[in-house]
Amino acid sequence: MKHPAVTATTAALALLLPLTACGGSAEAGDGSTVTVTVGYQSKTINTVTAGTLLRSLGYFEKELDALGDGTTYKVNWQDYATGAPITAQMTAGKIDIGSMGDFPLLINAARGRQLGKPTHLVSVTGYNLRGGLNTIVAAPDSKLASLTDLRGKKVSTSVGSAADGTLVRALQRAGIDPDKGVEKLNQQPAVGASALAAGSTDALSQFVAWPGLLAYQGKAKALYDGAQLNLPTFHGVTAREDFAEKRPAVLEAFLRAQAEATDYLGEHPVAAAEKVAGATGLPAEVVYLYNGAHGIATFDPAIKPQLVSALKQDVSVLKSAKLTGDVDVDSFVDDQYVRKALGTDYARRLATAPAPAASEVWPKSATETRAFKSPAQLLGYVAEHPDGIRAAYVPDATTGTLWFADRAVWVADGDQLLPFVAPATARAYAAGHGGARVVTYADALERAS
Repeated sequence: MKHPAVTATTAALALLLPLTACGGSAEAGDGSTVTVTVGYQSKTINTVTAGTLLRSLGYFEKELDALGDGTTYKVNWQDYATGAPITAQMTAGKIDIGSMGDFPLLINAARGRQLGKPTHLVSVTGYNLRGGLNTIVAAPDSKLASLTDLRGKKVSTSVGSAADGTLVRALQRAGIDPDKGVEKLNQQPAVGASALAAGSTDALSQFVAWPGLLAYQGKAKALYDGAQLNLPTFHGVTAREDFAEKRPAVLEAFLRAQAEATDYLGEHPVAAAEKVAGATGLPAEVVYLYNGAHGIATFDPAIKPQLVSALKQDVSVLKSAKLTGDVDVDSFVDDQYVRKALGTDYARRLATAPAPAASEVWPKSATETRAFKSPAQLLGYVAEHPDGIRAAYVPDATTGTLWFADRAVWVADGDQLLPFVAPATARAYAAGHGGARVVTYADALERAS
């Protein structure tokens, strides 16, 4: 997205301007006009309650209008592909509020302190307590079947992102040096996806929604489910300290609006998926995989202790990559504004837990999905309605990560039909259960019918 350059003016001329660039205000008669600039990532769809969905619903603008403080507010929404440019704009004083993933949040904290422009984590958007928001994928016809097969191979990722953190940790657990054991290509998600299609990289480690999108399009297969790490991953909202201190009511209005958007997402998951799809160009089926009723992500603005703990563990990964020094996570996290914005409701939200894993079918032309008690029951329904299914989702039998039923790896274990995101976990399960074996999706459908 292109943004016009800001032209320097004299101080005298600046006093005459009725509108400020980012979060400041200028007198305009008896009132004033304030522009609040929000940086978001439309296609990083686990930030939608603070970005794409929130913008489409208009809740922030409504909350600002309701302040009734005699100020006219305007919201400047700026869309970016990753968190890095949002951090750059925040430290330059040009973005007031931004949303990004956990690793970029730490870089945001470090850069802000380094440049004397501190920022704070003020709320959470989408999270997964096991780490399922990041996935390593390979080309659909690749011979790679497990993480150990990556030794000596080229792997594309965005260095400094949560997906890079997943790659580093996964390789370490597999006994592969993440610096010397693979050839890491530092690429933006879209570039990495093109490289995978062209065969110039062997695998791609990326964050939502790229792995699900490529799998849905038949352009990739999952190689490693980030939830195997069993370490939380999340996205959150960060605000400039000077902005928060100068305009706490505005920040609280944003956080109330975010909570409203979160409630809308929970109450209307299909409609929300359609809204986000319309704004981003992503297939609604992919958006629902992550943001649906039983999706990979859980949304809540409360800053849960598990997520703060995970953030502290992430610091060492960024330090080893020389992307940051020490980060004081406790001073970066500031929940005073979201607590005040949500009042007594904050405690309830803090105590909420992710919805249990479930299998879901999205029938064609339906405005609601249909849940099933087991993957086998879902397969039976799909087999009976071969031309009536828009999308079918099943949770990994070991991690709970939701995946497309026709892209999952299936294991037949007696009367059970068990789905897995990655082939290695499916084979491991089959090896540990006598008589169990990996079967094709077509075979699984036939067994369920």
